[in-house]
Amino acid sequence: MPEDGAGSFEGMARDPAATAASNNPALSTLVTAVQEADLVDTLNSAEDITVFAPTDDAFAEIPEEDLNALLADKEQLTEVLTYHVVEGRQDPSALEDGAFTSLQGGDVTTAGSGEDFTVNGDSEVVCGDAQTANATVYIVDTVLTPQ
Repeated sequence: MPEDGAGSFEGMARDPAATAASNNPALSTLVTAVQEADLVDTLNSAEDITVFAPTDDAFAEIPEEDLNALLADKEQLTEVLTYHVVEGRQDPSALEDGAFTSLQGGDVTTAGSGEDFTVNGDSEVVCGDAQTANATVYIVDTVLTPQ
């Protein structure tokens, strides 16, 4: 997270989720994906959500051909992106042994304590509990895929 400016914790708190993500340089691929899926307005207008936001490095782990195919398939891209969003502003205590239903409809689980959390057993939270105007954001090191 940048220490100051629009992409910092303080800066993100002023904007809704998609706008806040667009100000964070580590989330540029996610922002592109959200735009391709036409989910900017959905994420910005949603109330009280939690977003598990994959970093650019997480997207880079997907083979380029597969990532390009995903970005070109709006329906599949929407499935993947909405799987990263759960209802309610989940604080770290809720993530200790959490079970949530994503907006996509699939199950998302979390575990951990303190500053060490995982999502679905293998995706690590690299930065968490960032507040935006309408969401709590946890930046994760893996693109989550619905079952």
